[in-house]
Amino acid sequence: MTNEANSLTTALQGLIKQAIARDGGWLPFDRFMALALYTPGLGYYANASRKFGQLPSSGSDFVTAPEMSPLFGQTLAMQVADAMQATNTHEIWEFGAGSGALAVQLLDALGGKVSKYTIVELSASLRDRQRAKLAEHSAMGARVQWVSELPERIEGIVVGNEVLDAMPVKLIARVDGKWRERGVGLVNDSLTWIDRPTDLRPPIDIEGTHDYLTEIHPQAEAFIRTLGDRLTRGAAFFIDYGFGEREYYHPQRHMGTLMCHRGHMADGDPLADVGLKDITAHVDFTQLAVAAGEAGLQTLGYATQGRFLINCGIVPLLAQAPLAERIAAQRLVAEHEMGELFKVIAFHRGDFWDAPGFREGDRTHTL
Repeated sequence: MTNEANSLTTALQGLIKQAIARDGGWLPFDRFMALALYTPGLGYYANASRKFGQLPSSGSDFVTAPEMSPLFGQTLAMQVADAMQATNTHEIWEFGAGSGALAVQLLDALGGKVSKYTIVELSASLRDRQRAKLAEHSAMGARVQWVSELPERIEGIVVGNEVLDAMPVKLIARVDGKWRERGVGLVNDSLTWIDRPTDLRPPIDIEGTHDYLTEIHPQAEAFIRTLGDRLTRGAAFFIDYGFGEREYYHPQRHMGTLMCHRGHMADGDPLADVGLKDITAHVDFTQLAVAAGEAGLQTLGYATQGRFLINCGIVPLLAQAPLAERIAAQRLVAEHEMGELFKVIAFHRGDFWDAPGFREGDRTHTL
């Protein structure tokens, strides 16, 4: 570990230890995760590390679909254009725009159809990178703007790629038949797991009596409810990895889905090297749909990423692409890569329409 990295994680651990002390020696995991990822200047998404890239040699930790291939954004743009026409809106709102690659791809493909492109981004360091990435579009007159919080009213098409998986989750564990909430405390001044009794439960019963660790997602659900309250006209498309609740809480998935990413390697220890690696959990798409419905949104469709992109016309784009580009983009749709694990879920306000991304292979009935 470099001196700079060691200094960063030491400073962040110090703040977390102070928070633990203030809370009587125990932090619920969702609060720990929020501090580890979003503490200004120190948290993983708030510090200056590279994060997004194709290879570890770039200093990056993981690759997302827009960095993998521009065909991702070009194909998604077809569905976004359809949604703008169906809802009679002309703005795009992107949540957590990462490197800015998806924004560039959507603006390149949609051009003058977009009157304004607003990025909702909490991280100051990522906002700076996004501004640099989008400088050419801004110079050409595109109305790109940044905000750090959700406005009271939204009209337009919302997009979020790998945003929901980074929202803090609560950990709950059934041990010896009793449910406990897993949090973080200190033993000999080191971060450690500590469980406490809880009334929290998964949204469905877990068969069997074996020990079982899983996540619940109150923050992501609250985000969808808030979005539903404020989206007065338009639609929202979220792309992320996860399952419907029957698969998410399957009795055999007894270790949960929490995972860390650093240097294109995965590990399951979020208490180590805090601030230097991503922490994520898979998305429970069923509960997102329930939260959307509670806020007055309807589910427009739910499909695997591979099926969605094929429906939106990626196959002819692949046929025209150079070989290297074609190989990279194949990962977006291949079942053993991103095509099956990643899903696309969409919600809308107003009349239902036959969105092309869900015309074949819609799995809404499985939620």
